[in-house]
Amino acid sequence: MGKINMFEYGLINQFSALAQENKDGYSVGRILSQERGVYRLISETGEQLAEVSGKFRHNAKSSADFPAVGDFVFIDCNSNQGHAVIHGILPRKSAFIRKAAGTGNTEQVVAANIDTAFICMSLNNDFNIRRLERYLAVAWDSGATPVIVLTKSDLCSELDGYIDKVEQNAVGTDIVVTSAMEQDGYKKLLPYIQDGKTVALIGSSGVGKSTLINRLLGENRLETNGLRNDDKGRHTTTRRELFLLKQGGMVIDTPGMRELGLWDIDDGLDKSFADIETLATMCRFNNCSHTSEPDCAVKQAVEKGELSKDRLQSYHKLKAENRYAEDTEGYLADKKQKFKNISKINKKNRGR
Repeated sequence: MGKINMFEYGLINQFSALAQENKDGYSVGRILSQERGVYRLISETGEQLAEVSGKFRHNAKSSADFPAVGDFVFIDCNSNQGHAVIHGILPRKSAFIRKAAGTGNTEQVVAANIDTAFICMSLNNDFNIRRLERYLAVAWDSGATPVIVLTKSDLCSELDGYIDKVEQNAVGTDIVVTSAMEQDGYKKLLPYIQDGKTVALIGSSGVGKSTLINRLLGENRLETNGLRNDDKGRHTTTRRELFLLKQGGMVIDTPGMRELGLWDIDDGLDKSFADIETLATMCRFNNCSHTSEPDCAVKQAVEKGELSKDRLQSYHKLKAENRYAEDTEGYLADKKQKFKNISKINKKNRGR
């Protein structure tokens, strides 16, 4: 068997250059999936299982320090009970991060090194514009480009009205409408999938992510389930997994997320609510809170019907939640430092 072309798996020139700076002679692999501390990865020699080294585990400060699906890692292929050993992670060019589910204050990397985040939402009773705003903010902050994928259009009798709602609350974001009833519906996603590029499907349970991936793969590799009696989705995907597509490009499947807690996404909120941020520049006071100050351009826009009151309330809610995440004891103050290479690598890519 010949060597695997790692460019097909997204090993761009910047990653290759960083890998060559490594002086320990390790190989580079990309994480395809992870389960119970064991990782499945791909390298030039093919797929294999791997575990992190003892030193890696000892130095890790949080779960976000461990490899995530999509990460490029330094590996030693010498036998360790049949597993390769992971010694380090290459800097991430993007990372979709949420507050881990539960009451603790820790971060979770859902997927790394993604170029496009398909935010999937079904056009049925599970449609929620406020949830979409939350997903958009996290996606923008990740370093990836969000695309909104509206699924199950066959279940929607007022399609134009739903699209209008999305356009009003996701200004400047591409919108794709699909239906599992159309065998070729997935083809609307193909313009966003290119050789060496990675897309991730993000969204709640039952929105049709696995069905879309099966269409892209050309086979029913992922299990799918129908809706519950209350029109909500069932959990089908139980782990994150990266797939190489025959037509080129990669796709990451992710489990449905009932919770999407915010984790230091100031930049993402500014982009997701760019309309409000633009209005804020016309307020009388630079530090206007858009609540009780005089000559507030944001409040005036609400009064004139140019801005939805619900959207402004959502803006305030997400801003407050994000501040709480930053201020809570135990917040990792070095999060920006850990992911500072995101902007560095992306700037290099834009210059190519």
